Amino acid sequence: MISRRWALLAAVIATSAAAPASADKPTLTIYTYSSFVSEWGPGPALQPLFEAQCGCSINWVSLEDGAALLSRLKLEGVQTEADIVLGLDTNLTAETAATGLIAPHEADLSALTLPIAWDDANFVPYDYGYFAVVYDSQILPNPPQSLAELTAPGDGPKIILMDPRTSTPGLGLLLWVKQVAGDGAAEAWTNLAKKTLTVTKGWSEAYGLFLKGEAPMVLSYTTSPAYHVMMESTDRYKAAEFAEGNYLQVEVAARLKTSDQPELAKLFLAFLTSRAAQEKLPTTNWMYPVIDLGDALPQAFRDLKVPAKALLMPSDQVAANRSAWIEEWLNSAGQ
Repeated sequence: MISRRWALLAAVIATSAAAPASADKPTLTIYTYSSFVSEWGPGPALQPLFEAQCGCSINWVSLEDGAALLSRLKLEGVQTEADIVLGLDTNLTAETAATGLIAPHEADLSALTLPIAWDDANFVPYDYGYFAVVYDSQILPNPPQSLAELTAPGDGPKIILMDPRTSTPGLGLLLWVKQVAGDGAAEAWTNLAKKTLTVTKGWSEAYGLFLKGEAPMVLSYTTSPAYHVMMESTDRYKAAEFAEGNYLQVEVAARLKTSDQPELAKLFLAFLTSRAAQEKLPTTNWMYPVIDLGDALPQAFRDLKVPAKALLMPSDQVAANRSAWIEEWLNSAGQ
């Protein structure tokens, strides 16, 4: 939910990040997470490309993190002003579709090269990554080697986490722990709470604290080190390799049935998987593209070790259990 969201480490952006639309152009309103439209995020790179293609203006409306988007849609219902929602992930697609607000994307997705098969008629994937514990190797040369070790009893180095109620990475960790620990998840959360420095609402705040040295570990992505290699010429920050595998995140966008710009919304969803858009995402959102970019994919990404095992729960299983699993986390971690 990466960026992944780097610009917010330097500045906080306004809730609505768009310039006023020109009166003679149609406007496409897109709800997304705040770092997507930050100065160094994908939004400013994608906007002029799409506006030149569509003859329209994009109005970005930003929220803290991906999980907050679903809450906003539920709150607004059919009164929502959104034409597009961008920044949910597969953990939330079934619950989002159940609102009845989502329209079929009608996009050609035959060029996708995701780690999983994609046949969802409502949601268009635009990037993906694997959750990981990122650590400062200068401070912590021997990080945990597994999720079991991270959540074992006893003291250990501190980690910064995100709230699963507001953050898609936070939700990803919730599901990662549940998938690996099963009925032992409550005990795992109790143990992990003793090693947790703080729980933030979103990824940006957490990663900023990590880079300030507040803790030697943070929940992030296997792709996070690519940012530091490319932008800072350092391999100090690394992603721990966990024996159980890593939880996969596929970020998606969808159009709203209530949109008064349905054709523009369909055009934007098709644009998201175009080569022009996909080439911008690795070095602005710091995630993998969903199509094969060949040599256009930065070397730092090609050098990353891909997890040997990708974990992922079916979205309908998440929808059926998310509230109960969050309650289990709240009770066990003492939040």
